[in-house]
Amino acid sequence: MFRWGVLSTAKIGREHVLPAIADSDNGVLVAVASRDIAKAKALAARFGAPHTFGSYEELLASDTVDGVYIPLPTSQHLEWATKAAEAGKHVLVEKPLALKADDIASLIAVRDAKKVLVSEAFMVTYHPQWLKVRELIASGAIGRLRYVQGVFSYYNVDPSNMRNQVSLGGGALPDIGVYPTVTTRFVTAKEPVRVQATVERDATFGTDTFSSIRADFGDFELSFYLSTQLAARQIMVFHGDKGYIEVASPFNAGLYDHHRIELHNQNHSGAEIFRFPATQQYRLEAETFVRAAQGGGDEIFTLEQSVLNQKVIDAIFRAGETDNWEAV
Repeated sequence: MFRWGVLSTAKIGREHVLPAIADSDNGVLVAVASRDIAKAKALAARFGAPHTFGSYEELLASDTVDGVYIPLPTSQHLEWATKAAEAGKHVLVEKPLALKADDIASLIAVRDAKKVLVSEAFMVTYHPQWLKVRELIASGAIGRLRYVQGVFSYYNVDPSNMRNQVSLGGGALPDIGVYPTVTTRFVTAKEPVRVQATVERDATFGTDTFSSIRADFGDFELSFYLSTQLAARQIMVFHGDKGYIEVASPFNAGLYDHHRIELHNQNHSGAEIFRFPATQQYRLEAETFVRAAQGGGDEIFTLEQSVLNQKVIDAIFRAGETDNWEAV
C-alpha cells in the first residue's frame, strides 16, 4: 500500500481527496501535518492515520510517508510541491500548481533530479465521462469539431475565503478558469494559439471575479465564461458538423448534475446518452497516481501539461488587460 501524507487540513482534502484515498485499493493515509497540531490530530483520528506533525517540514522528513497530497492555498502550491519533491516524496498537488507558467520549470528540474512523480490534481482527466468525450471526438462521432462552449460559475463573496484573497492566489481564473481550458485540451489533444478576453475584478477583493473568453485553436474555437459571483452553473458542449456532445456536469459531476454526456446527431433525430453512475473521480485520480508512482505506466497529468495549461491562463490575463488577441 502506498503511504500518503497530507500537508494541511484544507476543506477539499477533508471532503473529497482524503475520503477518496481511504476508499482506494492501493493507498492509505498515514500522516497529517498542520501548523495547528490539534487540527492535525483531529483529522488523523477521523481517517485512522497513525502519525501527526506540527509542521510540514517534519512530515516531509519522515520515512513513514511515500508521497504527499498538497491542498494548501494556491500561493503555496509550488513552494511546498518543490520542497516535497526535494525530500524524495511523490507529490499530488492541488490546482492551480502555479500562478505563472514559467515558474513551473524549476519544479520540473527537481522532479527529474529526484526521480519522483509530481502531478497537478486535475481530477476531471481521470473521470470516464471525459475519457468517453475524448474517444467520441477522436472517432469522428461529431464529425469536424468547430466550436466548444463552456460555463463554470458559483457565488462566493466571503472575504475570509482564500478564493477572494489576492495574496493567497485567489480569483476565478486560477480557481475555475483552468477547467474549461484543461478539458478542451485534454479531449482534443490540441493547443490554442491565441486568446481574447474580458476580465473584471472585484473593487473590494481585487480578485478577478468574471471573465468572458475566446480561445482560437486554429480549426475550432473555445468560448466560455466563468465567475465567482454568479449563480452556480456548469456545462461544456462540443459542436461538430455531424453532431454535438453535451457534458451535463463537466467538473463536479454528481453535484451540479448527473454523471452524464449526450451525443446528438446532425439532424437532431435522436440522442445517445452515456451515464457513469457513482463514479468517484477523486478516487480514480488517487489510484491512478499511485500506480504511476509505483511504475505502472498509467496516464497521469504531467508537469509539462501543467505548463501548457497555465500558459493559456497567463495569456487570458494579458488579453484582459490589453483588450487584444494575445498569443498563448
